[in-house]
Amino acid sequence: MTCSRRLFLLGTATTFAGAFLAACGSEPTEDVAKTAVPVGGSVILDKFIIAQPTAGHYVAYSATCPHEFKKITLAQGDTVRCTAHGSTFNIADGSVVSGPAVRGLREVQLTETGDRLAAEDVQA
Repeated sequence: MTCSRRLFLLGTATTFAGAFLAACGSEPTEDVAKTAVPVGGSVILDKFIIAQPTAGHYVAYSATCPHEFKKITLAQGDTVRCTAHGSTFNIADGSVVSGPAVRGLREVQLTETGDRLAAEDVQA
């Protein structure tokens, strides 16, 4: 079978449209066992932070620092820290504990299913 110009353009347009829609969709869901999230602490996944500020209360945030969009990489008790510039955030509400960041962490959707917690950025 030969590939006509029309067939080639249609295939190219379809591939581009699929890639574009995938890029515009939400971030993939990341999940973790509830037992992996310490009470009064947090775990940092690839794109998300899942925290348990008090027993049985879970919250999730983007792991991207609002200061210069670097990844938050350090969990320290009831705070998380961006080691790129030193901004520290409270895990209970995502607020800034110390800057240079002036905005708190962006909360993301958290779903509890059985013994698992899943974070998803529905705003992306």
